[in-house]
Amino acid sequence: MLSLLLAEDHNIVRNGIRMLLEADKEISIAGEATNGLEVLEIIDKGIKVDIVLADINMPEMDGISLIRELKLKKPETQIVMLSMLDNEKYVSQAFSEGASGYLLKSVSADELIFSLKHVNTGGKYLCAELSIRLLDKLVHAANMPINQINANLDFSMREIEILHLIAEGLTNNEMSDKLFISKRTIEGHRQSLIEKTGSRNTAALIRFAVLSGIIQ
Repeated sequence: MLSLLLAEDHNIVRNGIRMLLEADKEISIAGEATNGLEVLEIIDKGIKVDIVLADINMPEMDGISLIRELKLKKPETQIVMLSMLDNEKYVSQAFSEGASGYLLKSVSADELIFSLKHVNTGGKYLCAELSIRLLDKLVHAANMPINQINANLDFSMREIEILHLIAEGLTNNEMSDKLFISKRTIEGHRQSLIEKTGSRNTAALIRFAVLSGIIQ
């Protein structure tokens, strides 16, 4: 039996979700909460909870903060986010903090129940709608011509040459000796490349060059 704690501050939404879950004989509702603090209070009472199904936007303590606290108090308890927020930033942040699943509130009852059972077996789950959206984005990026990625960038042959040498790990002095140009000129080209690509540092510059297909 999967023991679940439901955290949602809107009563109508929470009651609807509870009705859906209670229809499955393998899921037991251990408790309900309207915010993250109430979740922690219930956990502190020693009530057995396998999964916390929580919204992100809640008063007192939001879902992301709850993930952090729950992982400190009860790391074995899994947490799945059920939210209207479909921004990749929230999805990434939730998983980075330790969530085991992320579902949109538009998810079907079948997918909701499947995801909870999947997480309860030790897996992670991202709802189909978000998964398809991310997959389409990856496919689009993979099929985008290199010249389209760099449509607004104009690299000189010397800059491309220096990009390759940077990727090989050469220092400014070593590049200066290899190309027979001054160290100051090398530094100028490196800075120009960073500014053109909007990279924060050399590592980000190399990553950009690899993703753009400039270097292999």
